[in-house]
Amino acid sequence: MSGRFDGKVAVVIGGNSGIGLSAARGFAKEGARVAVTGRSQETLDAAKAELGGETLAIRSDVASIEDSEAAMAQIKDAFGAIDALVVNAGIGEFAPAPDVTPEAWDKVHGVNLRGCFFAAQKALPLMNDGGSIVFTGSIGSTLAVPGNVIYAASKAGLRAVGRILAAELVDRKIRVNLVSPGPTETPIINRSGLPPEAIDGMRQTMINAVPMHRMGEPEEIADAILFLSSAQASFITGVDLFVDGGCVEL
Repeated sequence: MSGRFDGKVAVVIGGNSGIGLSAARGFAKEGARVAVTGRSQETLDAAKAELGGETLAIRSDVASIEDSEAAMAQIKDAFGAIDALVVNAGIGEFAPAPDVTPEAWDKVHGVNLRGCFFAAQKALPLMNDGGSIVFTGSIGSTLAVPGNVIYAASKAGLRAVGRILAAELVDRKIRVNLVSPGPTETPIINRSGLPPEAIDGMRQTMINAVPMHRMGEPEEIADAILFLSSAQASFITGVDLFVDGGCVEL
């Protein structure tokens, strides 16, 4: 491995499964001390056992600002500061516009937009100047996919958050970017609220929409996150990098 993160501290919000866990693996393999957060104690324990070393695994619900504050306090006590922050937590719920309820809207936006913004806000006092923040967005923020209004709106808002933070933090040399995956094999698919047969149909529909004719793998998204978090991306800030098999551009 290249050791791009030797001596660095990397924090992955929502780092206990899927894309987040893949990113945490990459940071650890390349020399970083890593903290991951998530809601499931079982998957956090598994992540800590796998990542080893000084890994912190913190049970924290990103929808709770108090949880995010407590998580940052633990990270400060253990590591002192943060060099690379990945805000990856997210949930999905799919329904046509007439069927959207306020409860579903608030649940998804409470995690994907409100929760992710305040998690980043609470991390800012710990961020080293010259560090990096990467949000996990979605190509759904750009594409008009029927049934996706709740999730897409939350990720479009997150895209705006990332760009504004990039502008506000440029004087501290903190770069802020998004990585927006296309259809990717992650646990969020199975937490969509749809029955199993509908999930299978949705997966095939997504594959059919990808010019590369397959789903992405979490590791492929994580590679882009690690690139944007590294010194190799030292002149990149405010971008929304599509890692989508060509869905948006082709």
